[in-house]
Amino acid sequence: MDYLDNFILIALPYIALTVFLVGTIYCYTNRKFQISSLSSEFLEGKRLFYGSVPFHWGIVVVFFGHLTAFLLPKGVLAWNSQPVRLMILEITAFIFAISMLVGLVNLVIRRYTTARLKPVTNYMDLVVYILLIIQTVAGLWIAYNFRWGSSWFSTLLTPYLYSIFKLSPDTTAVALLPWPVKLHIAGAYIIIGLIPFSRLMHMLVYPLNYLWRPYQQVIWNWDRKKVRNRRTPWSLQRPKNN
Repeated sequence: MDYLDNFILIALPYIALTVFLVGTIYCYTNRKFQISSLSSEFLEGKRLFYGSVPFHWGIVVVFFGHLTAFLLPKGVLAWNSQPVRLMILEITAFIFAISMLVGLVNLVIRRYTTARLKPVTNYMDLVVYILLIIQTVAGLWIAYNFRWGSSWFSTLLTPYLYSIFKLSPDTTAVALLPWPVKLHIAGAYIIIGLIPFSRLMHMLVYPLNYLWRPYQQVIWNWDRKKVRNRRTPWSLQRPKNN
């Protein structure tokens, strides 16, 4: 078990971070114009809404919740010193995690049941979806069975993560955690390592130039109902409005 603990808690984070850094730098310098989520929002506004919105709201709140526990552990513990505030924090995080899971399921169904999306879907999309769903379900299961995660995260995981970044990993406390928590940690490292090779890369490229670029006027000459129909196949002909 010591060898497996050392791999998951020491070797895996450094492998994942190295792959993430090298892969991100390579993608940004050599493939920056290929970094995209390949959205079809204009063609599937309503169906995409029920997947994208709950997923993004869920993942943003859950991610920044973990980040806050990492950056401000004393503040989180001070907030949790009152049982009512602790309950509010835990229930809120749990609700947004469920929102993330619902959005993920809707996105998976949409991607693999819509003919329009097949040309822009690859095997890495499936891998990422599976990992994200497993990670979300595991997080919900851990939150339900090992209560008050925000407190023990700040107490146990934050010092461990700091030790990783200080290049002097200390796994003394984390090694005592149950295996579902360790596997959840390993899943997070694997997802970080896969970011440069998947469409998750687009979350690192913020379109800040949109804040100051001139307004763009779009004139739509197509029949909107026909274009938005997901059963309408892709056409290789030149668009009518160009």
